Amino acid sequence: MSGKIANFLREYVFILSIIFTILGGILLFLGVTMIWFQDIPKNMFGFSDDILNWNVYVLILGFIVFAWFGVYYLYSFFINRKFVLEELETNKRSEFLKKHSQVKIKVKHLPSKYQEMLKEKEHELKIK
Repeated sequence: MSGKIANFLREYVFILSIIFTILGGILLFLGVTMIWFQDIPKNMFGFSDDILNWNVYVLILGFIVFAWFGVYYLYSFFINRKFVLEELETNKRSEFLKKHSQVKIKVKHLPSKYQEMLKEKEHELKIK
């Protein structure tokens, strides 16, 4: 079961991290407005005092979702993708073999499209 979930998250890491960045930004904005401008959420959004008492928790949750699940995973996806694509562009077997183990590790965290690209490159350069 966890393999299926991990595969799903790996395949859709880009879109999920964008969704979490947007959601975290909204929660972060609501948390900040509920702390500093308590009249705005009450009047503009119609929030009751019971919801406004949770403002610190909304701010913390918004920061965690924005920073960790959104920005961090989006950044790591782009860094891994850039590294793998740069290494797959080379046509020299010796240069590719130098970074082959690093490329294999990075490809494990990317969608299956990049794993197929690595297999094609290994076959092209006759690497086992």
